[in-house]
Amino acid sequence: MTTHTFDLVIRNAHAATASDTFKCDIGIQNGQIAQLGLGIASGSKEIDAQGAWVTPGGIDGHCHLDEPVPPPLRMADNFETGTRSAACGGTTTIIPFAVQRKGQSLREAVSNYHDRAQDLACIDYGFHMIITDPSEQVLHELPGLIDEGYTSFKMYMTYEDMKLNDHQILDLLDIARTKNAMAMVHAENADCIEWLTRRLEQQERTSPRYHAHSRPMLVEREATHRAISLSELAGAPIMIVHVSGKEAMDQIRWARNQGITIYAETCPQYLFLTEQDLGCDDHYEGARCVCSPPPRDKNNQQFVWQGLSDGLFTIFSSDHAPFSYDSPEGKKPGGKQVPFRRIPNGIPGLETRLALLFSYGVLDGRLSINRFVELTSTNPAKAYGLHPKKGTIAIGADADLVIWSEDPQTIQNINLHHAVDYTPYEGIGLRAAPGLTLSRGQIVYDHGTFKGAVGQGRFLRRTAPTLQPIHSPGSENR
Repeated sequence: MTTHTFDLVIRNAHAATASDTFKCDIGIQNGQIAQLGLGIASGSKEIDAQGAWVTPGGIDGHCHLDEPVPPPLRMADNFETGTRSAACGGTTTIIPFAVQRKGQSLREAVSNYHDRAQDLACIDYGFHMIITDPSEQVLHELPGLIDEGYTSFKMYMTYEDMKLNDHQILDLLDIARTKNAMAMVHAENADCIEWLTRRLEQQERTSPRYHAHSRPMLVEREATHRAISLSELAGAPIMIVHVSGKEAMDQIRWARNQGITIYAETCPQYLFLTEQDLGCDDHYEGARCVCSPPPRDKNNQQFVWQGLSDGLFTIFSSDHAPFSYDSPEGKKPGGKQVPFRRIPNGIPGLETRLALLFSYGVLDGRLSINRFVELTSTNPAKAYGLHPKKGTIAIGADADLVIWSEDPQTIQNINLHHAVDYTPYEGIGLRAAPGLTLSRGQIVYDHGTFKGAVGQGRFLRRTAPTLQPIHSPGSENR
């Protein structure tokens, strides 16, 4: 009887981490990487990677699943469909948001989100908290929740039912500083947006295209500068999420030149969509691409690519916010075409995030393979307290891995695994995509077919961030 050393061996891998590339075999035992080397012992199962790139499983540090939203709206993806889609796109860990409603305790919000995720997730997951009502009770609850592994939270500077004032943000940043938590900020100026929106409504300019007119770069630039100032005053680093373009990026570069630790995230919509995708005149189809901040013009994309390359951006996330287009629970609330103010914000992107960046970043020569891994896996793991268990290929790390296939294909919603009725990236050609995805050593996706199991994902209690401070505009997190 043959005795095998490993549960699984991946042979002939061209492995990439955030710092190295190397050819090796990968021995996996009990869901973890147990050995890296050439000609290692046999496994009960073996996969020949045939020299293909093997990267750590993606970590999507910014996505929305099954959040409570006002009726008749409902997010299309729950934890089953959302994590299935993520796995099929090479993502093996997600961190969506537990949203606090006004008047609700933070613990109740977290408990509610656990109920929504219970026994549904196909891959591992954690929770960020969204704080909308930082009452005295919440300020008392937050440190304990951070100690229990919820080590990040998000604050909004816009949206009427979610925005915080500067005093409230400072209170929360003070807790982030003392507890070494990661504070995330959605930076847009709510008052400017409301003023512009009312002017557009008075002029009967309410079709989806005017969503971008109500949120010009200026409102993001101002809020980004203010968020940086609050971060400096409180002495707490922040992660500015879904940065859309040059004007906000310039604020972040300025801050780092002053020695202020500011981290930044961007998303596929700012590389592959433009304001033109919001439609023209009275066409409603542009509702598909309504998100905040909105996509900018074509020229802006080059600045985002530069920021991904030179270290301005810390992480690359999907900001997956799944509302179906042709649905009374989605982009057509109650079955009607509505003014842009009432169109639910967000676009789907969990499954397409990695393939888009690999094809147009790595294979087009804009990014090194190491920078790709850093942006999509290692830095999210470090930012949100999961490294080195997640986000790298190393002995002792979870065997969350992607074996890449460089067969050309075209993005079509019919081939995706989410529950949304469209993708904003329909028709974009890809030069590569995940061929095999492994979560803790188990194949969850195999060349077009989901192979995972509902409920096999584990909830992750996270530790403090381990990102290194960034102080110069061109430095990279290594």
